[in-house]
Amino acid sequence: MRVVIAEDLALLRDGLIRLLTAYDFEVVEAVDNGPSLLRALTTHRPDVAVVDVRLPPTFTDEGLQAALTARREVPGLPVLILSQHVEQLYARELLSDSTGGVGYLLKDRVSNVGQFVESVRRVAAGGTAMDPEVVSQLLARHAREEPLLQLTPRESEVLGLMAEGRSNAAIAGKLFITEKAISKHTNNIFSKLRLPPSEDDNRRVLAVLAYLNA
Repeated sequence: MRVVIAEDLALLRDGLIRLLTAYDFEVVEAVDNGPSLLRALTTHRPDVAVVDVRLPPTFTDEGLQAALTARREVPGLPVLILSQHVEQLYARELLSDSTGGVGYLLKDRVSNVGQFVESVRRVAAGGTAMDPEVVSQLLARHAREEPLLQLTPRESEVLGLMAEGRSNAAIAGKLFITEKAISKHTNNIFSKLRLPPSEDDNRRVLAVLAYLNA
């Protein structure tokens, strides 16, 4: 699986290269600034990009903007964003482009190697990998939206786990209830949020996130 990495901190960049290489990813290029990232993404068209939000030259949102520009040129290009903090504006901007796999993780999660590698693979496969803290803040931001107020506490809990990219089986295991119960909660959630039910986990999560960021 071919991957492009964008990280301005040399130590973390080298660590990501070594980590992903150890798990059979092919790092086709690792860059440290926004213009180089855009060139690398459009040239290599990797299976997935692991991108820091803040890159030189201004350390604002070069990484995100380069990724979004590349996705316009290469529709569906999978992008996993890494950030030091939860930055809701950047999360919403990325999620508003719902074509292809997307992810938003805090850099602290990289220390959990298994979880991080699973997230990279999930995004590369067209799925979604959202940091639980990002999901929590996005849900809190929209807690006063009327449709969300219709959800029961359990449905809200299921919605949060769905947004993290978890399957019905994974949610059932997390909450210690049956998959049949999760399926019922999922259908209720879509009905209350006026979103059509779908058996496609990725489309389901993207639809929920798109609603939350509308």
